[in-house]
Amino acid sequence: MAKIRVSYEYTEAEDKSIRLGLFLIVSGIVSLFILGFCWLNPALQDLQGKAANCTVLSVQQIGEMFECTFTCGADCKGTSLYPCLQIYVNNSESNSRALLLHQDEHQLIANPKCSYIPPCERENQKNSEIVTHWQEYWKVEVGSQPFTCYFNEHLRPDDVLLRRTHDETVLLHCFLWPLVTFLVGVLIVVLTICAKSLAVKAEAIKKRKQS
Repeated sequence: MAKIRVSYEYTEAEDKSIRLGLFLIVSGIVSLFILGFCWLNPALQDLQGKAANCTVLSVQQIGEMFECTFTCGADCKGTSLYPCLQIYVNNSESNSRALLLHQDEHQLIANPKCSYIPPCERENQKNSEIVTHWQEYWKVEVGSQPFTCYFNEHLRPDDVLLRRTHDETVLLHCFLWPLVTFLVGVLIVVLTICAKSLAVKAEAIKKRKQS
């Protein structure tokens, strides 16, 4: 009995499916490395900050003005000034030292001398009003009440943050989406190969019956 030969060549659609699957596999691996280097590493450094109880020591405007950039349309941009507000606190991790409070790490990097950078308005007076309102909030509403802050003795021993730039969800996203992309790619390749294999077997059985 002659051996029945069945073509195992992939069709154009099957070939495209395998290429798509391989592309997703490579993309998942590459994105995992990129996210891990550009996003995960800074997030881990940020999460190293310890949560502590802070208490306000002083709230004051030092009289110095800083520039900020405002936008008022697609081709409208300019600079205005805002006063520097300094909020000094102590916490349970700092041995009662006076530390400068910042909203988050972005504001700390943008202006390490001030505690608060307002949303930049076109008029200097509006910027001053926003900062003054924030100053009154910390003096009157917060006062001597303890609140949660974040302190990193190794990276920023003289500063504390009101909130972290990143939280634990960033770790989930760093692994979840590259992993999903990788698994979808593997699934596409496996299903395409399995479907082709079943089609070849079905064709072989059909030819065997006909002969």
